[in-house]
Amino acid sequence: MTITTQNRQIEKQVWTWQDYKIQYTVMGTGQPLVLIHGFGASIGHWRKNIPVLADAGYRVFALDLLGFGGSDKASIDYSMEVWVELLKDFYHAHIQTPAIFIGNSIGALLSLILLTEHPEIAAGGVLINSAGGLSHRPHELNPVLRVFMGTFNKLVANPMTGKFVFNRIRQKSQIRRTLYQVYGDRHAVTDELVDLLYTPSCDPGAQQVFASILTAPPGPTPEELLIKVQYPLLVIWGANDPWTPITGAKIYEEAGNKGKDIKIVPIPGAGHCPHDEVPDVVNAAIIDWLTQKTWKSVG
Repeated sequence: MTITTQNRQIEKQVWTWQDYKIQYTVMGTGQPLVLIHGFGASIGHWRKNIPVLADAGYRVFALDLLGFGGSDKASIDYSMEVWVELLKDFYHAHIQTPAIFIGNSIGALLSLILLTEHPEIAAGGVLINSAGGLSHRPHELNPVLRVFMGTFNKLVANPMTGKFVFNRIRQKSQIRRTLYQVYGDRHAVTDELVDLLYTPSCDPGAQQVFASILTAPPGPTPEELLIKVQYPLLVIWGANDPWTPITGAKIYEEAGNKGKDIKIVPIPGAGHCPHDEVPDVVNAAIIDWLTQKTWKSVG
């Protein structure tokens, strides 16, 4: 399967991991970059970034996390730990040179975990509107929202009601409404983008994946990870993100003030996925930051 963008084809390949099919792509040569999508997304969410980064002199990898995109919808208990293990094994199978991990939302949190828990495979990280966890921690929610989320999660996890709830959420009209909430520019919410999110939701097992992830533990916090990170970080944040507000960048600013190598780039007007909404701005910020650093030698 291929995605055509900017007159370039992003060819997808298949890798088998623990008997599961994992879809991935690679383009370009040079210092390796690994792009990690967010919840519900896939390789296609990077279609405006992969060719540009590759043309800038980097070897760009992207993969569909287990449970998403063209990868298998495995019937397992999902967690951040599962995806960290997948990404670590993917690195050893396909890359084998310290990489810069670039992620959006939970993909950014996964990048931060890899930099701290598996530093031998990393050289740096780019965090785009980083999530604070795979799921909300109870103390992060007000009492009303806490009750609502608890009830909603029970409905999603229930075999009787879960399918009904999932089928409502995955309708194209609902996907579009959700994207309108989190993209600052509605013109960036195209039919192509809606289809990228909708199509994998039709796969057998997608509803069970959705239920497992929504009820999964949140994983480590960015605060506890930042204490341990030793690599340069570029933190990009769409300033109009209602899901992970830009106030979340404060902890990175504080870590930078304490001596960590962290650059923060706020993007006015952009929402939760600025790499897709304003790709020219994000691509330029990433390339500028990459060219200012001296990375471990390639090869």
